[in-house]
Amino acid sequence: MKKVKIAPSILSADFSKMGEEVRSLEENGADVIHCDVMDGVFVNNITFGIKMVEDLRKITTLPLDCHLMIVHPEKYVERCAKAGADYITVHWEACKDNLKEVLELIRSTGVKCGAVINPDTPVSAIKDVIPLCDMVLVMSVFPGFGGQKFIENAYDKLREIREIISATGKEIELEIDGGVCAENVARVKAAGADVIVAGSAVFKAADRHAAIEELRNK
Repeated sequence: MKKVKIAPSILSADFSKMGEEVRSLEENGADVIHCDVMDGVFVNNITFGIKMVEDLRKITTLPLDCHLMIVHPEKYVERCAKAGADYITVHWEACKDNLKEVLELIRSTGVKCGAVINPDTPVSAIKDVIPLCDMVLVMSVFPGFGGQKFIENAYDKLREIREIISATGKEIELEIDGGVCAENVARVKAAGADVIVAGSAVFKAADRHAAIEELRNK
């Protein structure tokens, strides 16, 4: 089994000292920085935009995983890529009929592309585009706010997507986001996830290094 990556979500960080927070993650063993970009329309919250991605790129060498929870994400793909994103993931619920074209647009910028589904969206919605992806992201909470409880149907989705990925023969990462913690991370990994997004589980820990290592190794 390949090494699991831990991608702390800066949605749970202290925005007044974001530079320090990201450096802390890098020093404490994070593999990826997960950036939740929310527009207040697709989800009922507003976080940050392209400028934050650009500024984070200046202070970390870790990959920036930009999760676009916005309407019309295709309008922002090129700017996000130019700002320094390493991954750009977009929701089926925001793209639907043009998801394939948006993924191809992301790929054309030289950035890794990914499709995302919400807890109430079946895997069948994205089955045909999975071979085009570098990453597939399963939401195990409804997007918008951190600190929510893990939704159990994510386990079945992870297993189903892992089978599809295996059938492609390609190196496609399978990411999980929402409510992952020390108590459920072993089941999440057993179901097929190899990129673990964690917000509260890392940022609220007294020892971030220990929290990250526990998520990686449990």
